[in-house]
Amino acid sequence: MVTAGIARNKLQLLRSQKLDKLAWLVHAFSTRIGGVSRAYGGGALNLGFTPQDSHTAVERNRELFLGALGAANGRKSWPLVTLRQIHSDLIHRIDQMPAAQTPQEPLTGDGMVTDTPGLVLAVLTADCLPIILGDRKRRAIGVFHAGWRGTVQRIVEKGVGEMRKHFGSDPRNLVAAIGPGVRGCCYEVGEEVRGKFESQFSYAESLFCEVKESDPVREKYPLLFLTARAPGHGELPPKLFLDLAEANRRQLLDAGVLAKNIDWAAPCTACNTELLFSYRAERGVTGRMMAAVGIRG
Repeated sequence: MVTAGIARNKLQLLRSQKLDKLAWLVHAFSTRIGGVSRAYGGGALNLGFTPQDSHTAVERNRELFLGALGAANGRKSWPLVTLRQIHSDLIHRIDQMPAAQTPQEPLTGDGMVTDTPGLVLAVLTADCLPIILGDRKRRAIGVFHAGWRGTVQRIVEKGVGEMRKHFGSDPRNLVAAIGPGVRGCCYEVGEEVRGKFESQFSYAESLFCEVKESDPVREKYPLLFLTARAPGHGELPPKLFLDLAEANRRQLLDAGVLAKNIDWAAPCTACNTELLFSYRAERGVTGRMMAAVGIRG
């Protein structure tokens, strides 16, 4: 994953080096830098219609983003297709701009695929993973929003299947980029999430890491925490962390995508709030980034 800066408006994007090799494809993962929003610090590139930001600012940010993306014919940007994301496995095939779509009432789902040039397909994220697929042979693309719920429902694995069904894509010809999202270092979850994964994936155990929480007060004054249970001291339960990027990489491999064609070296949103929006790290008051992809005419 490489950073691309746009000097004129200081806009910064992340791009996959593997997808960059497909000359017919445009793509980018936005950052928080280079926009006009003031709700999340000056000059924020918020691309989602969030409660704290103005509609006008978001519309202007989207214009800036599409311009930097290179998705325009002259001065006119390509149509932007987004979703009302519901943490599902619902994937749409897009052949043209949906007639009924408005920013207030977009399509419902969490994935899109197309082989139609001149459209920008995009998902919004602030910790969940954005994933872009490109078919080197068929010139088809897909974009997916994968939180833990969508991952349990195998959205990206099903996305590969949708591209095979609609466009005849051979998974060995697919190039995948897993964009910025909360990584295993920061994605703390509960036991119920581990249970969901264990019910679906034989390799679920390898996706989780338990970290024993240290408490300086307990360590200094252990007698304050004596209990009747063996071994005599009440201990804090370990924290549980999920590697969501690895979970989706495994799904891509299981679907037949070659390991060498998967780019997943993107930064953690929660660790890099100076560059990226993070719903968790910013306690829900944050903007949205966009993962976008399109086919040149």
